[in-house]
Amino acid sequence: MTHTTPAPLIYVSFPGTAREALTFYADIFGGELMLHTYEEFSRTDGPGQAIAHGMLVGPVSLAGSDAATGQKTVRMEGAMLSLLGTADADVLREWFDKLAVDGNVVDPLAEKPWGACDGQVIDRHGLHWLIGYEH
Repeated sequence: MTHTTPAPLIYVSFPGTAREALTFYADIFGGELMLHTYEEFSRTDGPGQAIAHGMLVGPVSLAGSDAATGQKTVRMEGAMLSLLGTADADVLREWFDKLAVDGNVVDPLAEKPWGACDGQVIDRHGLHWLIGYEH
């Protein structure tokens, strides 16, 4: 019997920037983006046009929403979203460059002493990415 477990999906609570952030990731990675507002979900714990649930499904999938009143928002420490070997080298370089726009390159995408290429970037929305590939 074959058993497959779905990959974990990160769910991010954004500080009122979920629409902008999830659209940013859809522009970079492609895929299908679904956005639902607080109003659509009859939620009253935030502005009606805030995102109550959003999901990007594609080569890179992630989900998120605008944090409700009093809810904590994303802050990544000691964790990275790894895209090691998840696409060909040209695509991974393109993703790295696009994530770096208005973000912070922690470690440039370059060949490392062990022979692989990788790098780290914290994007403009605070997500920390590890991107790399083998030659």
